[in-house]
Amino acid sequence: MRNLTLKQASIVSITSIMLAACGSPSNGAKPSVQKDDPVISVSGLSSGAYMAMQFHLSFSEQVIGSGLIAGGPYFCAQGSISMALQNCVANSDAIIDLAALAATIDDYQASGLLADSKYNQDDKVWLLHGTLDTRINRVVADQLAAQIDTLFVPENVEYVSQQAFAHVMPTLDSGKPCIESVSPFIGNCNYDAAGELLKYVTQLTKPKSTKSNDQLSQQLLTFKQSEYAGEYAETLGENAYLFIPQSCKDNRSCDIHISFHGCNQNAEAIGNEYAKNAGFNAWADTNNLIVLYPQTKKSAFMPLNPQACWDWWGYTGANYANKDGKQIKAVMSLVDNIPTIISNTK
Repeated sequence: MRNLTLKQASIVSITSIMLAACGSPSNGAKPSVQKDDPVISVSGLSSGAYMAMQFHLSFSEQVIGSGLIAGGPYFCAQGSISMALQNCVANSDAIIDLAALAATIDDYQASGLLADSKYNQDDKVWLLHGTLDTRINRVVADQLAAQIDTLFVPENVEYVSQQAFAHVMPTLDSGKPCIESVSPFIGNCNYDAAGELLKYVTQLTKPKSTKSNDQLSQQLLTFKQSEYAGEYAETLGENAYLFIPQSCKDNRSCDIHISFHGCNQNAEAIGNEYAKNAGFNAWADTNNLIVLYPQTKKSAFMPLNPQACWDWWGYTGANYANKDGKQIKAVMSLVDNIPTIISNTK
C-alpha cells in the first residue's frame, strides 16, 4: 500500500474506508480469478464504509473493489455498541485487536459466511481519511489500512490521508464547506472523491458526463425497497434510488456500483441529496455503470438506530457483518432485482 503525500493524493484515487478478505500473496504470480456476473463495486462513507467492506467480503466473487471513506476495520465493534464507541470512532486511545478480527474473518470464510479469500487477490481498495475528520480518529483509519494490507495485495491499495477534509463526502462543488461536518455531510472540497474512487476501483475508460447534477437526477429512479428485499428490508427506509444510464435502460449489460450513505444521510433526513450530489452519476452515465443507493432508516426503539447508520455493530443480529446479515441480504436482493426494477419503471 502506498501512503500518499498531499501532492500525490490530488492525482490518485479515494472514497470510503474499510477492508476485505485475503491472505498475503505468495512470491509466485497467481492466476486471475474470474468474477461472477454482474460485476459489482462498492463504496461508502462512515457507517457506509463499514457496510461496504462487509458487503465486499461477503460477496467478493462478484465485487471487484471498494472505496472506503472515513471508516474503520472490518468487525471492529465485534457485535458490541460499547466496543464500537470505545474503539471504532473518535477515541484517540482506541485499542483494536487486529489479530482477533483476523480470526473472525478466517472462521467466517471457513464456514462460508464470507467469500473465499482467493477472490480478493485482484481487487482494488481505495481509502480516504481527512485530516480534519473528528468523527473517525486517524488511529482507527490507520488500523483499517493496516488490516487491509493483510487482506488484499498491498499494491492494489491506495490510502489518501493528507487532505484537509472533515467528516464528509468530498466533491468538486456540491454541499457545505469542506471543513465542516454538517448535514448533508457532502463537502464542497474541489475534489472529486467519487471520480477518483471509480477510476481506481473500476478502471473507467471514458470521461464523465458534462450534464449538471440536476440534469442527471432526472435519470434517478425511486423505488420501494420492501418490494424487492422482502423481510430483510425491515431496517431499511421506504425508498431507495437507482441511477440508470440510457444505455443500461436499453437492455445493455452494465456493471453495478453500490454507494452506501453515512449516518444521518438517509432519505428521511436529506431526501435524494446524497444520490444526486455525491458525484457518482456523472461518471456512471458515460461508462455504462448502474449506481444503487440503498437507504436505511432511523429508529428510536429496538432495533435501536437513532442516526440511521448502516449496521456495523450488530443492531440487526449477530450475523450483521457476513452474508447472513439482514441488511447485506437485503442489498444483494436489490442488486438481483435491478432488471425488474428497471422494467417496472419504464
